[in-house]
Amino acid sequence: MPDPVADDTTIRVVGPGHAGQRLDKVLAALLGESRAHVQRLIDADLVTVDGEAANKSMKPEEGQTIAVGTPAPVVVAPPPEVPIRWEDDHLAVVAKPADLVVHAGAGVRGPTLVDALLAQGMVLAPGEDPERPGIVHRLDRGTSGLLVVARTAEAMAGLKAMFRVHDVDRAYWALVEGLPDPPEATIDAPIVRSPRNRTTFTTGDGGRDAVTHYRVETHHPVTDTTELEVTLETGRTHQVRVHMRAVGRPVAGDIAYAANTLLSRRLRLERQALHAKRLSFVHPITGEAVDVTEPLPDDLEHARLRASGSS
Repeated sequence: MPDPVADDTTIRVVGPGHAGQRLDKVLAALLGESRAHVQRLIDADLVTVDGEAANKSMKPEEGQTIAVGTPAPVVVAPPPEVPIRWEDDHLAVVAKPADLVVHAGAGVRGPTLVDALLAQGMVLAPGEDPERPGIVHRLDRGTSGLLVVARTAEAMAGLKAMFRVHDVDRAYWALVEGLPDPPEATIDAPIVRSPRNRTTFTTGDGGRDAVTHYRVETHHPVTDTTELEVTLETGRTHQVRVHMRAVGRPVAGDIAYAANTLLSRRLRLERQALHAKRLSFVHPITGEAVDVTEPLPDDLEHARLRASGSS
């Protein structure tokens, strides 16, 4: 476990009012911080109980000593510029670059989409989690493309309600391995966290309902890859990636979900070939139709050309 800086170590003794409660709840109360913040400290190995490594679900006893270290400062690169494709006073549709996490969380290093938008002067609506202002849906770190953010509390509530009832049309471009059969289909398979790797997901009983529609656009015989248009009814984490793997057609470059590494190198892909190309909805405040499309970024356009044998 990393040694906290001695001068920056906070010491708290568990009193009778907190004994027997989960460590994350106890520490959040003692420090006056959110449980999410405390959980990140624990996950970063910065918390000990009586000198021993801690986990967030343990229940300290009265009189035990909790020590909280401060992580060493790190030099963080400035956030990238995030293009804004549509905006008004209530919301904005932005084009998230690949390799940019949407918001802060456990294990997240470096700037986030939220950081970038705030640095650009955008006002974002406060949310239940202070580290997720304006966020109503997400894209994976390695997925590029369109995402809507709320600028007012009214828009936040309206957008969340629309996503809950699947009233937002989202279309993705994906390059997958092989040729899906049939060429147009719906994948209806619940998604659960993988028991083997807690950072990935799989299909299986007991999972959350997930529905994905795909349609073949172009097959490239040279590399046996296929461009798809994919639309979602639900918005589960890694949904497109998990469902395409489940039907034996993993997204090219998606090593976490069994993509072929040799093909990934051939296409010079350093991430999954997945891009949120279209976002369409009725504005929750004004009733205006918002319909935004985003072309492929350079890395995916070049991969597409290599897949077709044109480059």
